[in-house]
Amino acid sequence: MLDVLHYRSEQAHALRADVLSGLSQRQKTLPARWLYDDRGSELFELITGLDEYYLTRTETAILNTRAHEIARFCGERAIVLEYGAGAGIKTEILFNALASPRLYAPIDIAGDFLDQTVVRFRRRFPNLLTKSIVADFTDDFDLPSWMPTHHNGLRVAFFPGSTIGNLDRAEVAAFLQRVRRHVGEDGRAIIGVDMRKDLRILIPAYDDAAGVTAQFNLNLLRRINRELGGNFVLDAFRHEARWNEAESAIEMHLVSAARQTVVVAGHRIAFEVGESIHTESSRKYDPAVFEAVALENGWRAGHRWTDRAGLFSVYGLE
Repeated sequence: MLDVLHYRSEQAHALRADVLSGLSQRQKTLPARWLYDDRGSELFELITGLDEYYLTRTETAILNTRAHEIARFCGERAIVLEYGAGAGIKTEILFNALASPRLYAPIDIAGDFLDQTVVRFRRRFPNLLTKSIVADFTDDFDLPSWMPTHHNGLRVAFFPGSTIGNLDRAEVAAFLQRVRRHVGEDGRAIIGVDMRKDLRILIPAYDDAAGVTAQFNLNLLRRINRELGGNFVLDAFRHEARWNEAESAIEMHLVSAARQTVVVAGHRIAFEVGESIHTESSRKYDPAVFEAVALENGWRAGHRWTDRAGLFSVYGLE
């Protein structure tokens, strides 16, 4: 219990530091990781079922179609670490195909949401050892002492959902190197990567007609109000999705509808009309670009599984 309390205290301090630092920049920004409190995680799960959000259904179809190939890539008695696990829905597809998996260790920053995932997995796979790790996968962390060695099965990192697109080049490098350290030199990784495509497909995926993504984005302001004593008026901001060609990324912004001043943790923050908070980037890759980035950070692309339209790729790295 002390470890959990210590972790939550650290997270509270980190949130305050990130918010005050990010909102003091010329281009105001907030790290995407803070979007995923319990409510944010619930909203994101709703987003994955939207018609406009092609990513989840396309990746799920790839996993279903290629499950046995992916399972062979993982080998028998795999020790699976899932980074940013969330609800772990797609992970069930993988475990249905794996041969005698040894352990499932979901890793996520939203501890309460992660608890639900563990309970569901233990019911769904009663013979599988399932133990969670509450951690922010974008920061360095050590695996707990109970983690089995890889001598009787490969450690396999599972990172679906194109979450790697939320990381900038430096963060991708740090993440890939961190995962390599966690799984060991003989370990493997299965990573979902979204591909560059027509903006008529991309923009609606991040600005759906029902406004669920807008709720997801605005929930970050609600979280700041709750946890940092902020006084954001959510109706005074609107969600916007933009394409950044230089970064090959969709960006999510919260745009101020008025000239206003907001108080957060005792600090006054001024907004002009039309000024935005950049909350998330989702980078889209050409295959050659991603494979080069992986190689620079100690990984070789052994397999690439994709859909017929080439919208999305699932990489098997070794």
